[in-house]
Amino acid sequence: MIARMIATSEPGLETAVVKGDIRAQLPRIADMLAAAVAVSLPWSTSATGILIVLWLIAALPTLDRATRMRELATAAGGLPVLLWTLGALGMLWADVSWSERLEGLSGFHKLLLIPLLFAHYRRGGNAWWAILGFPASSGALLVVSWALVLTPGLEWRGDRNFGVPVKDYIFQSEIFAICAFGLMGQAAALWRERRRPLALVLMLVAALFASNIAYVATSRTTLIVMVALVLLFGLRLFGWRGGLAAVLVGGMVAGIVWVSSPYLRERVAQAIEDVRSYDPGHIDTSAGLRFEYWSKSLTFVAEAPVLGHGTGSIAKLFQRAATPQTIPTAITTNPHNQLLAVALQLGVVGVLGFIAMWIAHLALLSGRTLLAWFGLVVVVDNVISSFFNSHLFDFAQGWLYVLGVGIIGGAVLHASSTAATREQKP
Repeated sequence: MIARMIATSEPGLETAVVKGDIRAQLPRIADMLAAAVAVSLPWSTSATGILIVLWLIAALPTLDRATRMRELATAAGGLPVLLWTLGALGMLWADVSWSERLEGLSGFHKLLLIPLLFAHYRRGGNAWWAILGFPASSGALLVVSWALVLTPGLEWRGDRNFGVPVKDYIFQSEIFAICAFGLMGQAAALWRERRRPLALVLMLVAALFASNIAYVATSRTTLIVMVALVLLFGLRLFGWRGGLAAVLVGGMVAGIVWVSSPYLRERVAQAIEDVRSYDPGHIDTSAGLRFEYWSKSLTFVAEAPVLGHGTGSIAKLFQRAATPQTIPTAITTNPHNQLLAVALQLGVVGVLGFIAMWIAHLALLSGRTLLAWFGLVVVVDNVISSFFNSHLFDFAQGWLYVLGVGIIGGAVLHASSTAATREQKP
């Protein structure tokens, strides 16, 4: 009615009112799109990419220059952009084609969203839609995975791996581990609040996530991450005594799983055998290839230790070192170590930047709140897994880190700002 009255007197104002209404809805639309991204991430690469672009379209018009600059002035928000800038500058001294340089820079692009997510959720966006949407979507994936395993007679048993309906077992086990430890943190909080039946239900769901890793699809990197998270969980709740108790309980549970899971024993035994039998002349195993990538990468880094060989230069370095006897898989664009992937292109300067970013994000998420625990699980998972993979440059794992840190970190910043405002009030 009001819009019609305005239009009758001055037609130009109706358009302004409509545009104002749409602009006012953009933050809420951005919240919904971020939740949709979180829901799609365990399932679809293409849907995730499209939804991220839509989120940018919705969020950017609502973030003024002062808001963006506030995040860039912080270590947690500014260091990701600094790393992208180093990657862009690294194209100048790379001895490869411009298409290869741009391809190398593409791994850094996702870091630019971290300060934007901080800015959006610091002002009070509904982060819980995305935070709850991710484990709910992962839970649906868990149900499908178990159904593939437990339902006899199905011809389709998963995409490439038994019990892995989409993507790959590495990413599936990684998100299941994150969900398991996130639920454990929530269960501990509920237990302290004496809401113990619900806490036990969440612990049961966490056990279902963890058991899928042990009995269905095991990433050996995820096993290492889980050991670290068990220790961190105990330390965070009860100090060093809790850490010791967590290790003891975790050790007993691991022993039971080890005895009852031939699949897990086979995976671990194969990894140990690959390491023991490693020979530079026979590297066609998972461990053997990693040793080959790492040893050659260290040689390449020594040639240009300060600034590296430039953005997008990894493939050419491995091609240059190849001989007629080199197997094709030994020539790679991915050295399976995040710090080496950065050092090859940006040298020690880039490595120090990445480590500083991790430290800044760990510091941001070091609080005692449940939100901080969720974010801490994501960061610790990425840091540890990056010793065995270049996960920040991968699509799924890279976006998992960016979205986890950006959304949860922004929510933590909002909570801190709200608490500070309340303390200032008389």
